[in-house]
Amino acid sequence: MTETSTETPMWQPNELQAATTNMGRFMTEVTHRWAVEVPDYAALHQWSVNHREDFWTTVWDFCAVRAATRGKLTLRNGDAMPGAEWFPEARLNFAENLLRGEGSEAAIIFWGEDRIKRSLSHDDLREQVSRLQQALRAMGVGVGDRVAGFLPNLPETVIAMLAATSLGAVWSSCSPDFGVQGVLDRFGQIEPKVLFVADGYFYGGKEFDCLDKVKGITAQLPGVEQLVVIPYMRPAPPLEGLDGSILWDDFLAPHTAGEIEYTRVPFNSPLYIMYSSGTTGAPKCIVHGVGGTLLQHLKEHQLHADVRPGDRVFFFTTCGWMMWNWLVSALASKATILLFDGLPAHPDGNILFDFAQAEGATHFGTSAKWLDSIAKAGIAPIESHDLSQLRVLLSTGSPLSPQGFDYVYDRIKSDVHLASICGGTDIVSCFMGGVPILPVWRGEIQAPGLGMRVEVFDENGQASVTAQGELVCSAPFPSMPVGFWNDDDGSRYHAAYFDIYPNVWRHGDWVSFTEHGGMVVYGRSDATLNPGGVRIGTAEIYRQVEQLEEVLEGLVIGQQWDSDTRIILFVILREGFNLDADLIKRIRDKIRTGASPRHLPAKVLQVSDIPRTVNGKITELAVTEVIHGREVKNREALANPEALALYKDLPELAE
Repeated sequence: MTETSTETPMWQPNELQAATTNMGRFMTEVTHRWAVEVPDYAALHQWSVNHREDFWTTVWDFCAVRAATRGKLTLRNGDAMPGAEWFPEARLNFAENLLRGEGSEAAIIFWGEDRIKRSLSHDDLREQVSRLQQALRAMGVGVGDRVAGFLPNLPETVIAMLAATSLGAVWSSCSPDFGVQGVLDRFGQIEPKVLFVADGYFYGGKEFDCLDKVKGITAQLPGVEQLVVIPYMRPAPPLEGLDGSILWDDFLAPHTAGEIEYTRVPFNSPLYIMYSSGTTGAPKCIVHGVGGTLLQHLKEHQLHADVRPGDRVFFFTTCGWMMWNWLVSALASKATILLFDGLPAHPDGNILFDFAQAEGATHFGTSAKWLDSIAKAGIAPIESHDLSQLRVLLSTGSPLSPQGFDYVYDRIKSDVHLASICGGTDIVSCFMGGVPILPVWRGEIQAPGLGMRVEVFDENGQASVTAQGELVCSAPFPSMPVGFWNDDDGSRYHAAYFDIYPNVWRHGDWVSFTEHGGMVVYGRSDATLNPGGVRIGTAEIYRQVEQLEEVLEGLVIGQQWDSDTRIILFVILREGFNLDADLIKRIRDKIRTGASPRHLPAKVLQVSDIPRTVNGKITELAVTEVIHGREVKNREALANPEALALYKDLPELAE
């Protein structure tokens, strides 16, 4: 069992706070409806996984899902992974559930760096969706057609998704920092009928034109019947050379707003196509269903994040990361969503907190890496910003270190519910995360999510509450993918998650339970190190190294050496520092005392850049391939593929 916490919790709700959360009200509902005792979260979670059908129907009713029918059957083939079918008789529409807000209250508030600010009311949003839906229907878009966006995080991106899904079409998106081949690797597989693009975007105060890339993309997507260009960087972008293109306003112009006619589809109909990172081959096209995505997001928002009508929910994300899909679903809880597009470090690292203060954010979400970067930059919002409305701070993308917990409570807000969450694109949701009725312990994710039978399998494939091991889910849940695109026999889907443990979802994270029933993530299980036969999570090393003032960021890989594996640590240092013998010694001492002698790297090398995906995640596997002289199969998945050259043929790794 892993010990990461201090003697006392860093935050704990009082009895009244806990009772008045949505989670507290849900526990009361379960007690009355099913005549069971659920005195605490552990009991509620146990009931939710032992009585999955009762649990998910209660979530459906508690969150007031809108549907033509739920049907009488909750689960068919309930023991099959894959193969279980949730609510097989239900008929519903995703957009109808998100467009339930009404009136002049803001539905979307948008900031484009420090240049552009916009707001749309719930009524404005519905009118825009109505007009765009009519435009799409007029050109024949219907159930199962793919509609794609190569877009910044704009209000129009949300509108386009809602209009497409209101017709039963399937939405997919990439952010505009993708290269041409990266977009084609994704959209080329799904063949969209309509493509929405922006003329450009702002990043770090600079302008980046997208239209040349759009020409290269559309030239190789012959199935696109309509290209819709959204003016963002300039009011009247040129359309020369963009065959079949039309400006957003002109596309909507023939249509006036009216009642939206929602196409209700089966629960497991495709809603989103999302993509694996693609750093070791062509991206996998992961298809997520309408009902499973909606129900899981409602559960996570209302129960785990305590989102209430009128709340203002922010998550820093691009349209190429699943957190965009997660964020926009907050509309289904009658919340306002706060969208930001651009570089959060521009102009001085404070703009996201400026946004949160100005717009009264109740929920603030970001990546653990960004929290680490602003901690190192000395930013202290607790001294400079009024975050009195903020109740929940969410962190994901990589494990949040214990020092990250310290930073949140010392320098951002002392009385906030810090919810470190963990899931993935694969399930468009979370396996474990925040629980507003539980204490927050330093360095720990609070608990597995309701309805998720999360276990840790040791190296013998046995469930353990004491060992580090594979994160698995041993029973079906609604947001499992419908499948992979163009995988008719399901073989690729099966190989991705069920190849090691039959009938059990293996997620690919290396984790352990804590004494409090929480969890710690040590990194990806396929990137864990195995020196001398001992499994070590890379996050254990990062947590130590990145505490040093001189170190901005680290990257750890295992090098095959002398019939074993040796640990190699690469570091980016702050400006003005060099990797001398003294600093190497202090790095090694920090790892030895903070982790263990087994974690010590055989080599510590300085680099100027670390390759990462377009979503900002470091790519340990790509670097591992390079140092072993193997080809990185899909460089287009990287935001900075040129960084790989820094790791090629290093003489230090030949000795």
